[in-house]
Amino acid sequence: MKPTILVVDDEPSIVLSLQVLLQRAGFDVRVARNGEEAIQSVESFTPDLILLDAMMPKRDGFDVCQTLRANSDWKTLPIIMLTAKSRDVERQKGMALGATDYITKPFSTRDLLATVRRHLGIPADAAPETTLGGGR
Repeated sequence: MKPTILVVDDEPSIVLSLQVLLQRAGFDVRVARNGEEAIQSVESFTPDLILLDAMMPKRDGFDVCQTLRANSDWKTLPIIMLTAKSRDVERQKGMALGATDYITKPFSTRDLLATVRRHLGIPADAAPETTLGGGR
């Protein structure tokens, strides 16, 4: 099975771009449009990795990250914050709350895919479905 990535972002154009990019790269993609949906999604099906925006309605990405890290079942779940918040203080906050990595928008699609593969333990030249099972 393909690795599953949960994309959490409230901006439809970003969500669509990430869906297309990740599906073409061989990943299964699920979407949550705010922090509450993200938590509900992870409670019903733990993805292999989360791409998490910082600024969203209902619960921001920092709160979502902290909530997920507080649960022992999700302590090792890779969470990549993908956000327009580019100041060092936001990066430090995200990492302190448990983000595995932090990428600022706009981002290079090549770098994003390399980061996703690295955190999933997938060699850069391998097809995802041949190296990692789907959802945890």
